Amino acid sequence: MDHSAHHMAAEPARCKMWMLWNTQIIDTCVVFSQWHIRSNLQFFFSFLAIVALGMLYEYLRVFSRDFDKRIGVKLRVRNARRTPLTASGRSSPERHGDDAEETGLLNGSRVMRKQGFAVPPLYRAMRAVLYGASVGLSFFLMLVFMTYNAYLIFAVILGAGAGHYILSDTIEPNGPADKGMACH
Repeated sequence: MDHSAHHMAAEPARCKMWMLWNTQIIDTCVVFSQWHIRSNLQFFFSFLAIVALGMLYEYLRVFSRDFDKRIGVKLRVRNARRTPLTASGRSSPERHGDDAEETGLLNGSRVMRKQGFAVPPLYRAMRAVLYGASVGLSFFLMLVFMTYNAYLIFAVILGAGAGHYILSDTIEPNGPADKGMACH
């Protein structure tokens, strides 16, 4: 009797994708196949990594907000030394009959001018990098959420909540409302 068919090599474990709420631990892949969880210990470290990523997202949000405040203070101090501009952006007195700068060229409607200070290119680049990093991380966490794994979803929420608790210990009554965790 030939038993050679019984000696086939074991098939390697594959990632399991669930499109419904699940609590699968073994053979869960997080975002890409290289992050394949094959044991409870790997799942535990993956859980901690996702909590850390949630906290990092919150850190980036708080750091970006504080960075913007520091830039605003520097620009306010720098611009306070210059001649203040009028509502039209001129340093000379307003002439009420001259609306050329205030009227749109194509439709004749009034154009609202941006409020605030022009941000120098270096600061704009630094702000763009921080913004891009936070958007990229938020999309990554959204993909983790889309594993529909209850434990991984909890890890994202736990990380965001813990990060917010640790890093957002003050509030400005007249400041802008917090955006909260969002994909973008």
